[in-house]
Amino acid sequence: MKTKKIVVASSGASGANLGLKILELMPKEIEKHFILTKSAEVVLDKEMGVTLHEHDNIAASISSGSFGVDAMIIAPCSMNTLAKIACGIADNLVTRCASVMIKEHKKLILAPREMPFSAIALENMHKLATLGVIIAPPVMAYYSQQQTLDEMENFVIGKWFDLLGIENSLYKRWES
Repeated sequence: MKTKKIVVASSGASGANLGLKILELMPKEIEKHFILTKSAEVVLDKEMGVTLHEHDNIAASISSGSFGVDAMIIAPCSMNTLAKIACGIADNLVTRCASVMIKEHKKLILAPREMPFSAIALENMHKLATLGVIIAPPVMAYYSQQQTLDEMENFVIGKWFDLLGIENSLYKRWES
């Protein structure tokens, strides 16, 4: 069986720790690749005290369609990154990989965290959604009765895993 390859990227919106938690919770048998924008590095440093490496290597293996990435999630996704992807700008590894996902008709999930959404952001999201990109902001649901921030994050990540086709039991599912 082929090993699933998934790219996780975090751009500069608050909540960059969600990208790290996705990696932490993702099953070991998945080949994981991680990209951070400069802005996300700053946010991680401010919010978590983590310093990470450059993301400007657009010649990285994951930037080629022939490498065979199965899916990509950008969580959180800044409005700047979302707008660049919507306009076809591939000027860094995150936007280049997203561009490849679109051209290869592979699953691309964007998790915009900023709110409220401006009309421009909604227009960009609509454009991307019509191309098959999944727009999945980190939105809580109350039926699973999360009590802690960790449980809330697990709920959101569990929903993203569902979209990526990754089995999980990170949250209480709806029961009738």
